[in-house]
Amino acid sequence: MTQLAPLTQEEVSTAVHEWYEKLDVHVPMVDILPMLVTEGLTQQWPEVTVTDLAGFEEWYQRVIRTFFDELHTIQELNITVAPDGQKADIKLVVYWEASAWTPGDRNSKRLMMDAHQTWEVVRSAQTGKPAIKTIIVDKIVEREGSASL
Repeated sequence: MTQLAPLTQEEVSTAVHEWYEKLDVHVPMVDILPMLVTEGLTQQWPEVTVTDLAGFEEWYQRVIRTFFDELHTIQELNITVAPDGQKADIKLVVYWEASAWTPGDRNSKRLMMDAHQTWEVVRSAQTGKPAIKTIIVDKIVEREGSASL
């Protein structure tokens, strides 16, 4: 079995930024799935825990149909690459703005919050690029003026 190239802090940072850009524009599934591991995936979102690609697809399809005018802005990004380069542990804070509309409501709601997250990234044997293994939303802090979810 061949050893995968060690991850670098720069390519992991690029992958994190790319992830949020793709979420903002609601890219097709085919463009976002390669950013995830195919085995061992864990994503703990406030409303659901995802443990496989099918679960991610269900979550993603619901999110892109619920939220619009999204904007993710990374406020803090701390990446620690393991000494052997085989994984990177990440702590980040991302500011998220989005609008949401509930059928029947007169107006949409504007949501503004900071999401404190913990990630683990590994190199994908399939793509050779960094792939997200774990995303855990540790805490959500709503900003003043934000509507409640």
